[in-house]
Amino acid sequence: MDENNFGIEKFDGEDAAYKGSRYSEVRDAIFANPYQKIWGGAGEPPIPVYQTTLSSVLRGILSFGKKYLFGQAAARIIDSHADLRWGADKKGYRRIVHPNGVCLTGRWSITEATGYSGYFAKGSEALAIARYSASKPNRGETGRSIGIAGKLYPTADPDHPEPLRPAGFVAQEDICGDNTRYINDAELRNAPDVTLTRAGFVAFPVAAMAGIVFTITDKIATQRQLYEIAELGKPPEEPTKCPAYMRLLMTADTPRIEGENLDIRDEVLGQMFDKDDPAPKRKLAFHIEVTDDGTEFALLGFTKRTFKNWRRVGTLSFDDAVASFNGDHVVHFHHPGWRDDRDDPATAHRRPPS
Repeated sequence: MDENNFGIEKFDGEDAAYKGSRYSEVRDAIFANPYQKIWGGAGEPPIPVYQTTLSSVLRGILSFGKKYLFGQAAARIIDSHADLRWGADKKGYRRIVHPNGVCLTGRWSITEATGYSGYFAKGSEALAIARYSASKPNRGETGRSIGIAGKLYPTADPDHPEPLRPAGFVAQEDICGDNTRYINDAELRNAPDVTLTRAGFVAFPVAAMAGIVFTITDKIATQRQLYEIAELGKPPEEPTKCPAYMRLLMTADTPRIEGENLDIRDEVLGQMFDKDDPAPKRKLAFHIEVTDDGTEFALLGFTKRTFKNWRRVGTLSFDDAVASFNGDHVVHFHHPGWRDDRDDPATAHRRPPS
């Protein structure tokens, strides 16, 4: 995709027509056009790097919202549940933030009693598709924040024939960056901290603008609630019981990949594959931990959260991955919108477009 062609950022007819998707069609789409047919293979082209710039974040802002692309994208990522956004040219759209990622497929499994509903309940097994990304791709860059966005399909059958509506989730380390050298050490939370001074001089206005836009769009910019998982597969008459906070911690047996200025996509793929070998050799897995005990201090764009009583309740395990054009431009990860009461749909801040 041309760097100057952003595709359709706003909520459009393709988003409005969404009725669900099959896990297999989304999986097949992200693996259809890898940047490298065999990761690390001889003669393979380098994985492209897409830039997030202040000009891309501000593009169209003088139109008083009518053509402000980042504002459109912020609203669409909350309002649209679409899993694939192909566009008329079948080339998708351009991600304005976190444009470089690697997609993974695997399973969500809750193994401990939780007291929560839906797919947070003990015994829940879901197919998972996720995108692991960083605000800046290379290890050691100032202001690099690692995050994961995912969708959970309420089935254990990869060939489930009927379309399903997956639950979305987002987890990230400090939004303005952390000093995580190895992705193994990142603490990914649905309610990350925000430390603006970590963004660096160049990225500071981008981070500040993103915070303003998402706050205007959805009231709370720095937390993505988990109720979609707690309502997945739940009978309508059963009350929702959702944890306030979740964190994902990579399991200790995941290998640490060395390399100065290492691209996060090479780091993730290196954890799962041997170079020049198309078959994954290892899984990449996270412990799922939840708690309802957290406090927040926020002042002038800075947010610091502290937590107690984390409980380890299951695993999120991936067995295949790819860096691909469709993974960066076509697959779409819905962000749950804010509810004043996370267990009550009637308290949603935004209403879906009619």
